[in-house]
Amino acid sequence: MSAAPPPPFEASAAYSRYVLGVLFLVAVFALVDRQIFGMLIEPIKREFEVSDTWLGLASGLSFALFYAIAGLPIARWADRGVRRSIIALGLFAWSALTLASGLVSSFGQLVVARLAIGVGEAAGTPPSHALLSDYFPPARRAGALSVYTAGASLGVFLAYLAGGWIQELWGWRAVFLCLGAPGMALALLVRLSVREPPRGRFDATAPRAVATRAALGHLLGLPSYRHLLAAFSLHALAFTGASMWNPAFLARIHGMQAGEIGTMLAFGSAACMGLGILAAGRAIDRLAARDLRWTLWGPGLASLATVPFTLAFLFAPTRALALLCLAPAALLTGFGTPGMHAATQELARPSTRATAAALNLLVLTLVGAGLGPTLVGATNDALSPVFGAEAIRWSLALAAATAAWSGAHALLAARSFPADREAAARDA
Repeated sequence: MSAAPPPPFEASAAYSRYVLGVLFLVAVFALVDRQIFGMLIEPIKREFEVSDTWLGLASGLSFALFYAIAGLPIARWADRGVRRSIIALGLFAWSALTLASGLVSSFGQLVVARLAIGVGEAAGTPPSHALLSDYFPPARRAGALSVYTAGASLGVFLAYLAGGWIQELWGWRAVFLCLGAPGMALALLVRLSVREPPRGRFDATAPRAVATRAALGHLLGLPSYRHLLAAFSLHALAFTGASMWNPAFLARIHGMQAGEIGTMLAFGSAACMGLGILAAGRAIDRLAARDLRWTLWGPGLASLATVPFTLAFLFAPTRALALLCLAPAALLTGFGTPGMHAATQELARPSTRATAAALNLLVLTLVGAGLGPTLVGATNDALSPVFGAEAIRWSLALAAATAAWSGAHALLAARSFPADREAAARDA
């Protein structure tokens, strides 16, 4: 006798929202652990006596290289294995390493801990995107992914706010210790309470296994995806360069202390970015129902509009005026991301969705998280003989300008997105 087929997977709307909430928290801790280094640049620089270039490498390129190396293999594992277990394992690992970062005795040890965090975080976003694509149908996918992505904004919010005040009260090492431990408990919740849905649950045809080379060849053969990849990478360069160095900018240019820097950036940047992400999720779902190209028109227009507000923030003569310009810049930065995430999942086959998300993250991590902070740090050192403390204004302005380049690629991607999406659906 043949084995009985497995029972159909059932997930109520309430349980789907629960899974989204749990994965939202995973995204929170991923960005807390990644972003917290930016709040600690100034005290780490003083204690270990290192240059801005080395700090940029530690906060950017070192993390990015190991994240990129681990990203695709883990994503291929997630496209075949149990995604919730991979997420839980990665979360436990990167949270433990964040905690360990507060115990180092040298700058080299801190860099090694940051390298290893990159490997752990590679197990977070790609499997989460693929999992959510099997909990929410296409008509609700951009909204669900926007909620998940908003977790990143809350993570940045907590990194700024808690990082600023914990640092001011107890020192920079206490920040790593306080923010690393809760993620280890969350990892157990993911493993024990999240169920694994069938792959391609909302797709017309059953997913079939695809080799890595074929999966990458399919994606890179789509003109819209190539432009999307460029848009994502440049968007990440502008965002990560700014978010990692804005605390140092406010300390050096406006003379602010850690607590007030954290408060200003938490409410003026991270909270506004989260609102932009949530607004984009709803807006893109509605606009794309009328014209699919709005999935990428929205991010493209938002990225272009970000640039003047960011430059105004950097060159504002007072902190009050800087905050006034920072809020809309952050709102527009957030608005640019959900549509690009949704477009990636639409262009991928059901059995390669984690791989598609990982390929995005590989390139945007190398270009954005890797080059962004490193470029700003190296440019600070190069320009400081001429501009002194003002050098950081010009370094961040250079990074901000890449948002316009990102917007242009997103608009170019929109042109062929409908046709490429249909081709991906036929090939599934």
